Amino acid sequence: MTLSAGARLGPYEIVSPLGAGGMGEVYRAKDPRLEREVAVKVLPASFAGDPDRLRRFEQEAKAAGALNHPNIMAVYDAGSHDGAPYVVSELLEGEPLRAVLAGGPISARRAIDYAAQTARGLAAAHEKGIVHRDLKPENLFVTKDGRVKILDFGLAKLTRPEAGAGPLTEAPTATAGTEPGIVLGTIGYMSPEQVRGQPADARSDVFTLGAILYELLSGKRAFRGDTAADTMSAILREDPPDLSLTNQTIPPGLERVIRHCLEKNPEQRFQSARDLAFDLEALSGPSTPRLEPLSPRARRRLPSLAATAALAAAVVAGVFGGHLVWKANPTSPPSYRVLTYRRGPVWSARFAPDGQTIIYSASWDGSQKSELYSVRVEGPESLRLSLPPGQVESISRSGEMLLLNLPNDFSIGVRAGTLSQAPLSGSAPRELLEDVGDADWSPDGGAFAVVRAPQRRYRLEFPVGKVLYETTGWISSPRVSPRGDLVAFLDHPVFGDDLGSLAVVDRSGTKRTLSTGWGSTDGVAWRPDGQEIWFSAARAGTARALYGVTLSGRLRPVA
Repeated sequence: MTLSAGARLGPYEIVSPLGAGGMGEVYRAKDPRLEREVAVKVLPASFAGDPDRLRRFEQEAKAAGALNHPNIMAVYDAGSHDGAPYVVSELLEGEPLRAVLAGGPISARRAIDYAAQTARGLAAAHEKGIVHRDLKPENLFVTKDGRVKILDFGLAKLTRPEAGAGPLTEAPTATAGTEPGIVLGTIGYMSPEQVRGQPADARSDVFTLGAILYELLSGKRAFRGDTAADTMSAILREDPPDLSLTNQTIPPGLERVIRHCLEKNPEQRFQSARDLAFDLEALSGPSTPRLEPLSPRARRRLPSLAATAALAAAVVAGVFGGHLVWKANPTSPPSYRVLTYRRGPVWSARFAPDGQTIIYSASWDGSQKSELYSVRVEGPESLRLSLPPGQVESISRSGEMLLLNLPNDFSIGVRAGTLSQAPLSGSAPRELLEDVGDADWSPDGGAFAVVRAPQRRYRLEFPVGKVLYETTGWISSPRVSPRGDLVAFLDHPVFGDDLGSLAVVDRSGTKRTLSTGWGSTDGVAWRPDGQEIWFSAARAGTARALYGVTLSGRLRPVA
């Protein structure tokens, strides 16, 4: 039915039509009870007799009504009038993302912002067991203040239905070929599993969001053919052209994120929208200004940036070098506690010998310097140490710190700086070595392992002067075992790229690779009993997880 201005729909007064689509007509209306304007979507009475359309409409209301997130259109009410069901939602002022795309590609910063907002909204829906399954630019709305709203959960699948609910279809979201416009509009953003008619979970929405992000940056659909069959074939078998062919300003890290979204196999994609949002926020954080292509050192720092840039930086007690969380049960997941609330990247953090004090380095509030701070586990009050700018590498049992002073410009390559030693008591540091990338004390504090990088020829020494391993690539995160007989480290075969393997080398120089094939790695720590090494890594992308591996090579996810 078509409603005219002044008509009543339950308690709502129609003001004007807003639009119409396959799922009904939308009107601007007034809610006199709360004195606010709302949007009302009405399913025509002729459609209400169609069980499938009615089920989809009711599911949209139920799915969206269960969600409360700033990036999802709020649903206020649902009802029926003269046999016509309707749903009431917030009234949005702005334009659909499709209208934004009509103007061609948008900037990387703006595209990342829109995608990150969408990912956060999807994450909220996924946590409630709701998968959208029909994301496309028409179903994303950009308000006048730049906020993205996800619309139309009419095709959402409730993956955790309430008891007593009827069976849920696993059919793909495409409609029959009798509606070519809808087929192409939907199929162009479907995931491979949807094209095959297989179950679609949260990773399907991740794929679709990757396709939308690609289109925002290139101005062209990631997958499109002359016919619906050609488009489906492209989704199943082809990769979209490199973004660098159409947009020279795309940061390499951003293209890598998109490729990770668009993996054909769901197991190889981001495993959650929250992980995707995490990576996108890292790319847009304050420490990657103007979204210029990232230097190798900057790419290596991305995980630290991601952990700090979204809302507030946090030093967490318990992951690398944190023995507190392992005492009760070495195989239990780590626990976390927020200790700082300022904005900026935290570059490194180490426990002092008392196990209750943490020394960390951070660049707060836009500062270009990495300052050293001290914070107690039981309280969030940080004290800045009266030491030159630098990063804390390791702290011995006797309270001696190894500090690394790095140049401000890391664009030359992977880091190398001046290593110094300073006591926790606060005395002036004493310079030890030049061209150092990383360092770690032995358990007894009598020696330390060091990565040295003269003329980009990386070598691992333990003790200093005794070369245990050398590479034309680069080495990071050396950590001496609790017994002092092994050094664990990350072995990167390509200079400047953080892909690599976790390896150990004994004091005679015999090296063993324990875990390999990682597309991104950073950070290593021994479990205090020496039976397992923890490290963060990702097979693809930069959304790393925390893993543990034994000396026999048995790998397990930790967190």
